[in-house]
This record gives sequence, structure tokens and C-alpha cells, in this order.
Amino acid sequence: MTNEKDIKDYGSKNIKVLEGLEGVRHRPSMYIGNTGRSGLHHLVYEVVDNSVDEAMAGFCSVIDVTLEKNGSVTVVDDGRGIPVDVHPVYKRPAVEVVVTKLHAGGKFDKGSYAVSGGLHGVGISVVAALSKNMKVIVKREGKIHQQEYKIGKPLYDLKVTGKVESGDTGTEVNFIPDETIFSTVKFDFSVLETRLREISFLNKGLKIVLKDAESGKKEIFHYEGGLIEFVKWVNKSKEALHVKPVYFVKEDSKLIVECAVQYNSGYQENVLSFVNTINTVEGGTHVVGFKTALTRAINDYANKNKLIKNGNLTGDDVREGLTAIISIKVPEPQFEGQTKTKLGNSEVKGIVESVSFSSLVEFFEENPVVAKRIVFKAMESQSARNAAK
Repeated sequence: MTNEKDIKDYGSKNIKVLEGLEGVRHRPSMYIGNTGRSGLHHLVYEVVDNSVDEAMAGFCSVIDVTLEKNGSVTVVDDGRGIPVDVHPVYKRPAVEVVVTKLHAGGKFDKGSYAVSGGLHGVGISVVAALSKNMKVIVKREGKIHQQEYKIGKPLYDLKVTGKVESGDTGTEVNFIPDETIFSTVKFDFSVLETRLREISFLNKGLKIVLKDAESGKKEIFHYEGGLIEFVKWVNKSKEALHVKPVYFVKEDSKLIVECAVQYNSGYQENVLSFVNTINTVEGGTHVVGFKTALTRAINDYANKNKLIKNGNLTGDDVREGLTAIISIKVPEPQFEGQTKTKLGNSEVKGIVESVSFSSLVEFFEENPVVAKRIVFKAMESQSARNAAK
């Protein structure tokens, strides 16, 4: 039983309020997954996501990411530039509010971004809180604006440092991670390369340049073919069953469903899924909808063309040797967990399923050679399964 003294000792003085970004420094893993290697790289993705949102909104075509010699990272884009006018509530420049306040950003205003990857509005402010130093330079309205922050707090008021032509806009963010938070502060070029390549594939025409100032290494990612090039790239070391990938993109009730499928002669299933360019490693409702549609469409085609001999094919049969990229754009995604690896929106399953089913059926009708190869591959799997029984 609790005694009187314990009750008296526990009062309002024990209730701690972590103001602003202190909470992020106190529990960084809640925001970036962990404080190891993957959490460190997550900082770069949070900054890049803001530039990608500008690209998805149609305002940005090039993103430059540079690993600097001093251990910092610089991300530059040619988007509209973070707003610099005074915020109506906080009476501070909007860029300062975005960097220093958690849950501040254009993602919450329906009119600013129809779809967005940096969903929680915690991105750049979390990076600022976990950085020894951050500098933001905004080119907007003919001027160059600059502000620096130390552990998420401004070092000086936003200032104008120069002029540019009025059409020249963009944002530059440079940050150096705080080594008292992370177990390592050394960025890995190849880890960033993998993610930035994905982002470029998912945003047809967007050019991303990754540079390492120390080694002089440089990679340019720019894919006009989008997901078609992506699925071929994933299958590059395998023997493809059909040269022409199955591809479709459709919009249904504000949801954009884009998909590329190419089978190979192997037995592994490889389904990569993305929501607003975020890699949903654990899948979710969009993947369930697609897989259901694929099984239905292949059985539909096989039955219609009297190819099936031993009853309907199962999901496992039709996914043997499958490489698929599913990318959906959702206005209000609900992810399970802050690290956003599984989509939870229940309505997405039905929409993705109906869009995928009709698109696959249409593709199979128009490409019977490809359709038959896929069906025969699945039937081989079915035979092997039955023999094993």
C-alpha cells in the first residue's frame, strides 16, 4: 500500500513538460526509429522528403545531396522555397516555425500538398533537434534568406544575404548530426544511393544527384521510364519471362495506383511497395489488394481460355517468380508506427484491388503471349505443389 509520504512527495513538481524539441532529444527513437546507422540516414531522408513533396506537387525537378568533408550533409532543391513571411500565429518567419516547432509544415494544410511523403510534419524539426548545427538558405521572391540553428534553436533572426532573379527559387539545408545522440555519425554512400535511386524511379523525370566531397564519388539518378525501368532494374540479373513489363497507372477516388510487373524464371516472390514514395517494407492494405487482384485476374484469364486442368491456381502459385512494384499516392495515409513501414487505410484495399484487377485483365487480353507465359509458369508451380503432396 502507498504511504502518505510517497503521495505527498509525488506532486506537480514531478510532472515534466518537454517543451518543443526537447522531447525529440529525450526520445529520438520515437521519431527516427533508432540512434544507430539507420536512424542517422533517416535524417537525410526526412530532409529529402520535403524536396520530394515539392517534386510531387510539380515544383521541383532536381535534388542535390552532398556528403561534405566535415561530416555534414547538404540537400539542395529547386522547389518554391520554404515560405519566409511572418507566421500569423507565432509572429516569426514561417521557415523558423517549420524548423523549430514539431508538427509544423505544409503537410497539414490540404491546399498545399495533395499527397506527401513527409507526413507527420516532424521531418526537418526533428533533424534540427538532433543536429549540432543546421543552416537553412531559402531563395524566394528575389532574395536569399538565411538562418542557422544549434540543437533546434535559432542562432540569429532570419536575414537576407543577397539577391537572385525573381524566378530563381529553392531551399538548401545543411546539417551536422550530434555525436552525443548517435552511435555513429558517418554516412554511408551506398545506403543513401539505394534510397535515392528508389525515389528517382518512383518520381518519373526527377533528377537526384548524390555526391561525396571526400572521395569525389558521384551518382546521378534520373529515370524517364519510372516504374517500368524500376522493375527491369530489379530483375536485371535474372532471366525475364517477358520483355515487356505489365504496367498500369489509374486514379480512383483521389487515390493514384501505379504498378509494374515482370516475371522471371526463378521461384522467389519480390513485391516492393510504396506509399507517397515511402517504402512500406511491411506492406499493408495496398499490397493485400494487389495480390488478391493478381490471383483473380490470372485465374480469370486461365479459365476463360480453358488453360486450367487441376482447379484454380493459388496465390502462392501465381506469385512464383513475380517481381512487382506497387506505388500508390494517398491524400491521407495512415501508417502503423512512426517509421511508416505498413499502410493501414482499410479503404485502400478495395480500391487497389478493383483498379489492379481491371487493369491486369485488360493487359492480358491485349498481350496473350505474355499472359500465357505467366499462366503456364503458375501451373508449373501448381504441379510441383501437388506432386510434393
